[in-house]
Amino acid sequence: MADLPFGFAAGDDPDRDKSKKDPDSGGNDPFGFGGGDFNVADLGQIFAQLGQMFSGAGSAMAGGNSGPVNYDLARQLASNSIGFVAPIPAATASAISDAVHLADTWLDGATALPAGAVKAVAWTPGEWVDNTLDTWKRLCDPMAEQISSVWASALPEEAKAIAGPLMAMMTQMGGMAFGSQLGQALGRLSREVLTSTDIGLPLGPTGVAALLPQAIEELSEGLEQPRSEIMTFLAAREAAHHRLFSHVPWLSSQLLNAVESYARGMKVDMSGIEELAQGFNPASLTDPAAMEQLLSQGMFEPKATPEQTAALERLETMLALVEGWVQTVVGAALGDRIPGTAALSEMLRRRRATAGPAEQTFATLVGLELRPRKMREAAELWERLTQAAGIDARDAVWNHPDLLPRSEDLDDPAAFIDRVIGGDTSGLDIEAAIAEFEKQAESGEDDKKAAESGEDDIRPAESGEDDNKPDGPVDS
Repeated sequence: MADLPFGFAAGDDPDRDKSKKDPDSGGNDPFGFGGGDFNVADLGQIFAQLGQMFSGAGSAMAGGNSGPVNYDLARQLASNSIGFVAPIPAATASAISDAVHLADTWLDGATALPAGAVKAVAWTPGEWVDNTLDTWKRLCDPMAEQISSVWASALPEEAKAIAGPLMAMMTQMGGMAFGSQLGQALGRLSREVLTSTDIGLPLGPTGVAALLPQAIEELSEGLEQPRSEIMTFLAAREAAHHRLFSHVPWLSSQLLNAVESYARGMKVDMSGIEELAQGFNPASLTDPAAMEQLLSQGMFEPKATPEQTAALERLETMLALVEGWVQTVVGAALGDRIPGTAALSEMLRRRRATAGPAEQTFATLVGLELRPRKMREAAELWERLTQAAGIDARDAVWNHPDLLPRSEDLDDPAAFIDRVIGGDTSGLDIEAAIAEFEKQAESGEDDKKAAESGEDDIRPAESGEDDNKPDGPVDS
């Protein structure tokens, strides 16, 4: 975990205990949390002074929400960061829709999972923010709640009644600080992501395949491949992700639950609160940006727990399996049709391996950094499984989470492949697996009916157009 979420600091602070050892350093336990008797009167005086200093911040919070993150502020700052963006031309939107349809047609021969995208759209950076913010709320709330709750939980019982109004105000200020950092991060990320599934998580609406032509255009400028091939390649990756997320109903929830479990498993060491108090500049709290800087100075330190470590391993493994599967099926579907497929796949892998913008932002916001090395190993596992057992057997592994490879299987794919070929189901509840499979089948029928009735569904070209349509990438 190279990057820690806002409000956290890594490593030991050599000056941490200086205030405790040096009476002249000002370390006289200003909050009354240290040794000696707790003095409610002293604490009340402190809170009264802080309340006066906070009084000028009330107007800054007007209109903000009361949650752990001020998402109204986040949306506004992201919009300001993005600035003016010209509307996407109709021809470009049409080219993206055609690219997704063409990619889905080619994917039909590379996977047993049916098409999952019922609509293909082109998003501006602002539209990406609007359409993914609900998912970011689910990802960011647990960590922000964990940090916000520390203030109240650290107070002695006698002080909570006195500190109540002040703590509510500090929670709101914290929500503004988190919202400020989220807005800036999303504004930056919105100009760099290529698709709605660029970080491996289902950020956008179910069944909506979305590409961001502005970022794709900028990416294409530094590559040798034609822009039409790059767009079709990215459309194929987006369509492949949607096949998984649409027809493996438990996958999205398990990925997001793993992120939530990691965040909620965070334990916080309060030893930094004295340093915070000594260098405290309450006047700065009227400015959300200053509050954000205060939080980022590391007033708390996370302590990894066994539950948190297990959640992290589970998330990394699942993300690696998703990305490895997508790389495998896209390579099989496009390899003979687009000569640059292998080079483009390697380019994206390197982009993630060097902690690209998506990984950096995700690490900052949620406290997690994905480990790209597992993606290469997962892709190798899926490729070898395809060769040994075939497409149908490979994709049947997604029928139940207990059938998926574990972290150790990525290091030893041969043993996993032997289990699949041999039909080893040890540790799997067969009845539950059958019930889950039947539920998926019913869900698939519902999705198919919904897709057939949708006005904006992706449909083949009208009769007479297919005969003249080349079997190759599309251009805008």
